[in-house]
Amino acid sequence: MARELDKKEFNTIFWRSFTLLGSFNYERMEGLGFLYAILPSLKRIYKDDVEGLKEAEHRHMEAFNMTVAPSPFVMGLTVAMEEQAKEDPSFDKGTINALKVSLMGPLSGIGDTFFWGIFRVLACSLGASFALQGNILGPIILLLVFNIPNFLTRYYGLKIGYGRGAGFLDELTSSGKMNLFTYCAGIVGMASVGCLTASWIGISSPLVLNIAGNEIIIQEYLDQLCPQVLSLAAVLIVLRLLKNKVSTMKITIGIIVIAFVLGTLGIIA
Repeated sequence: MARELDKKEFNTIFWRSFTLLGSFNYERMEGLGFLYAILPSLKRIYKDDVEGLKEAEHRHMEAFNMTVAPSPFVMGLTVAMEEQAKEDPSFDKGTINALKVSLMGPLSGIGDTFFWGIFRVLACSLGASFALQGNILGPIILLLVFNIPNFLTRYYGLKIGYGRGAGFLDELTSSGKMNLFTYCAGIVGMASVGCLTASWIGISSPLVLNIAGNEIIIQEYLDQLCPQVLSLAAVLIVLRLLKNKVSTMKITIGIIVIAFVLGTLGIIA
């Protein structure tokens, strides 16, 4: 199998990367969009291996979430890793998703800072200044100032991710550092999940008990036990249900009902 991302395939992934948020959902986030973007490469890599293609498709349906502009870099790196996995039967395929997860936080931080914190503000400021004067260039400048860096980041990110990815993987494999890298990437991935649990869920209890004239604030004691312990418990319960193959729809409905009842009773907030 030739390890080469030709121009047609490269352009297909590039343009498909713009649909990353087209199927965003709260179970897998950008997972389906990521799979759709790299699917042409997966079909090339596993063209003679139907089961391998199915396995790869399931692998990239896992949850993925990142600022969209730098995401093609991860796509390019992922394609290079899939090629490596196809060529080397001993390649640990778990490394692929571990690497994707480990890159989500750092690249999203960079992407948010530049694209949402700098380019968006700059583009809107310049565009608005022209629009206030009734100049037709207002919306045109806004779109250009924001989208030119976006297009360039996507294009060269994909190119560098794939080109550097192949050499990066060969270097890790030849030096024997792949196992260490996998282990470290897994740690970073789990730490990211913990951070997301604490920052996104934020379940707390407003309960206050009055015992012998003393007010006992339940949340303070829970925080002493473990910060965000209620959020952690909720995540672990959902994880257990998913492992027991309870459908996502049933879990979602259950969360809504339980949250409504407990919230109405003032047990959680």
